[in-house]
Amino acid sequence: MEEQIPDKNLFMMCRKLDNDATRELPNSFHVRYCRKNELDLWKAMHFDTPELATKYYDFMTAYFNDVYLPKGDLFFQRCMVVCDQADKPIGTCFLWKSYNSIWTLHWFKVLKDCEGEGIGRALLSIVMKSLPEDEYPVFLHTQPESYRAIKLYSDFGFCLLSDPLIGNRQNDLDECLPVLQRYMPRSDFEKLKISRAPQFFLDAVCSSNMNEF
Repeated sequence: MEEQIPDKNLFMMCRKLDNDATRELPNSFHVRYCRKNELDLWKAMHFDTPELATKYYDFMTAYFNDVYLPKGDLFFQRCMVVCDQADKPIGTCFLWKSYNSIWTLHWFKVLKDCEGEGIGRALLSIVMKSLPEDEYPVFLHTQPESYRAIKLYSDFGFCLLSDPLIGNRQNDLDECLPVLQRYMPRSDFEKLKISRAPQFFLDAVCSSNMNEF
């Protein structure tokens, strides 16, 4: 079903974290930073099959080299992974200061076999709580196929951005809303909020040709 959902751009913003949405990590899991010898594992984690991970390996490598590598070891000081009892990473998420000026949420993912245990909500809670209130807002880029994550983002206080252009990318909100309405439970869809982006965000994104989030 999800394969039929169009690959379109959506952008979201959280001005203030809704702490009522946060949860603690289950006792059998723990969070740490990604290690250098786990980089290929991290790249593959975002795809549900080995075939897809292989297909997009070059893309992930190019993205890492373009966005993170110029900052030295900062990626490994920011990229969080949630691990099982064997210390194997089964999820990841982190905040990154894109364009040296705006906080953005990067690469939120929990392995499919580990979904439904509250791990994603707990991991997102840890990441979002790590940022002081006066450092908000936080921005993210997503797609309509990630409607379950969009519901979670909405719980945390994220709203959809309505601006037609975000940097060099088209914002496909008008096309995506009917898709979200179709796939999301009605009560979740009706809770989605929409807002214009602040000017400082648009200025920062427009100042670079690179998509840092």
